[in-house]
Amino acid sequence: MIPTNILLFWGVAAAALLGGAIFLVMLARKMIRSQSLEFRNDWARPKADQDNAPAFVAASMQGVIERLRAQEKELARLHMLAQERAQESERLTEEVTRNMPTGLLLVSATGTISSTNPAAEEALGMRPLRYRSYREILGEDSGLVEMLGACLRNGETFQRSEVEHVTPEGEVRRLGVTISPIFQAPRPALRTYVSDPPSKSVPKVSGALCLMSDLTELTALQKQIRWKENLAALGEMSAGIAHEFKNALATIAGYAQMIRSEAQAGEIFESAERILDQTRALTHVVTEFLRFAKPLEISYEMVPMQALLERVAQELRETAPQCEVICEGTFPDAPGDEALLRQALVNLTRNAAEAAAAGRQTPRVTISGSVEELGGKTWQRICVSDNGPGVAEHDLPKIFLPFYTTKSEGTGLGLAVVQKVALQHGGSIEARNRAGGGAEFLLWLPLRQERSASLFPSRTARI
Repeated sequence: MIPTNILLFWGVAAAALLGGAIFLVMLARKMIRSQSLEFRNDWARPKADQDNAPAFVAASMQGVIERLRAQEKELARLHMLAQERAQESERLTEEVTRNMPTGLLLVSATGTISSTNPAAEEALGMRPLRYRSYREILGEDSGLVEMLGACLRNGETFQRSEVEHVTPEGEVRRLGVTISPIFQAPRPALRTYVSDPPSKSVPKVSGALCLMSDLTELTALQKQIRWKENLAALGEMSAGIAHEFKNALATIAGYAQMIRSEAQAGEIFESAERILDQTRALTHVVTEFLRFAKPLEISYEMVPMQALLERVAQELRETAPQCEVICEGTFPDAPGDEALLRQALVNLTRNAAEAAAAGRQTPRVTISGSVEELGGKTWQRICVSDNGPGVAEHDLPKIFLPFYTTKSEGTGLGLAVVQKVALQHGGSIEARNRAGGGAEFLLWLPLRQERSASLFPSRTARI
């Protein structure tokens, strides 16, 4: 039999377990009921991102708009940066083009000058050039027009070529030009079949680039240097021969005088007289040639040009009284050798008087002077003109050559001596025909001492 105290213990324990279980069940039920209520409330409350479609779309669009605005700001910043770089590059290119010493012409395929610089305008003597046809401003007879046309038509390239250009004022300039075509980038040709070979497209000329330099003064300087070299070589080669000729002529003249003195009036006397006349003429030619060929010893001093020109004009009036002589203008004192300058001026004025006498009008010789600034230097310009028939066009390039003459009794050394004197004084001499008839000779002398030829003002004008 189980004791009473044990039964009481088990009864209390069972009651305690039963009470705990009931408490746990009630607590769990309460918790489940609370979670169920919250779950029902969540389902009952509308959600903006799922249940409300307009709000969901609006929120999505707002996000896209914000991102687009950010991208727009970045693109604007990049565009502004690229624009600033392009403007800086364009400004730099324009400054380089404007300040470069070489003339630049950019001609489009239609013949319009799309770009230029001040050096090109200075070389061509024209402005403005931009947006004008190159044929219109240069003229159809220009060699530069022919070269640009060949470049635009056939894509020809001209490197280091020289061409003659006449400015609107009639000034002849020598230009060094380099012309190259500008080709348009070819587009890839479409092929009908993959197996077809790719066709070769011919590049199209979209314009021409012309670089030019004014070589007028350089050409004149080279010409003057060649003249000096030729004169020096001619003097060294012929001085000895001329002396031998002079000695032989003296011997012939001596024998002719002996024959004439011993012969009676008749055929022998006349023959001896003719021999003496010819020997005198040859002696004069040889003397003039020796004077031309020998080196000039220049004694520099300040020459009173006004008084010198007046004396030369007065001598011409005495030797050619039928000729009207006019002396006008400005003649400041100039450095040089007075005797050599007088010789050059006498040769010029006598030639002018002889040419004026061959005309149909009253002979007139005009000596005019002026002071001009050319090439950064001050020059005395002396012009000796006449109203004669002028100089034939084919004779103009040759009249300063030694022994070239258009006169039946001339030696061809008078103008050659004038050029030599001008060169020795650092100046130049040029000849041209006048528009109203006759010829004129322009003698340029520096008003500062020039012991060697520099840049001469020898841009010949076309009259």
